[in-house]
Amino acid sequence: MRIAIGGFAGLLGSALVKELRRQDHEVVTLTRHEPIEPSDRRWDLDTLSIAPPFLDDVDAVINLAGEPIAGGRWTPERMDRILYSRIDSTRIVTRALESSQRCKVFLNGSAVGYYGPRGDEWVAEPDDAGEGFLAEVCRRWEAAATEAPDDVRVVMLRTGQVISPEGGFLAKQRPMARLGLAGRMGSGRQYLSWISLRDHIQVMIAALTNPEIVGPINLVAPAPVTNAEFIAAYTDYLHRPHLLPLPTPAARLVFGSQLVEEALLSGQRVRGDVLSRIGFEFQDPTIDSAIAAAERGRG
Repeated sequence: MRIAIGGFAGLLGSALVKELRRQDHEVVTLTRHEPIEPSDRRWDLDTLSIAPPFLDDVDAVINLAGEPIAGGRWTPERMDRILYSRIDSTRIVTRALESSQRCKVFLNGSAVGYYGPRGDEWVAEPDDAGEGFLAEVCRRWEAAATEAPDDVRVVMLRTGQVISPEGGFLAKQRPMARLGLAGRMGSGRQYLSWISLRDHIQVMIAALTNPEIVGPINLVAPAPVTNAEFIAAYTDYLHRPHLLPLPTPAARLVFGSQLVEEALLSGQRVRGDVLSRIGFEFQDPTIDSAIAAAERGRG
């Protein structure tokens, strides 16, 4: 296949490009800068356009672009960037798809934040959006993707926390964990719905060719864990203690109250019904195997 990818430089995008090329697919990278490589193609968030030949010469497009959620305090300006970087990049794609006779598959980013804080409640793809800023971002992000033409198969990738050797959730925990200073956040009872990087990549590749995958799909492993269970599993793997909880006031001071409340002190217990239905086989079905694979991948 010939596949266009937006957000190709991030954690997910860079791993996806590498794996697609390993499988002999051809990749067209969508960039906001002037093209450097022959595979680069400029897209413009101001005019919501893609440079010719647009998406007319590709079989599928995957959009993973967006301002990092946990890249800093949630000031009003940053919250606008988080929201509109996702909506605008999605609308660039849907506009380009209107004129493409060839590109009929569109995979667009989303997140399990769609469900909002849900406590111990199990949620799956048919459930409604929750409350809060992250849920609103995901709801509007997905709504923008549905503006694609009717003959395009649209998949919304509701991603859990990615366990990776290169970055993501695990990398943020690693420095404190290696010093023996990692601890639960708040009560530690909030659920973490997660997926290993290599499983996430294989789900996206499966979604490119499987016509049964349409609409939202939860990219989560079958065994979500609580924050306390994750910290215990990671520190046990590293043979480090996990005695001290992270003080909530200190976290609020560093990250800001809203980010802490929505992204760190609350969670979702998410079930991947679509992945179960298609019989997806996880390489890392447990948090222990995902942590071990990620840490080995750093070697």
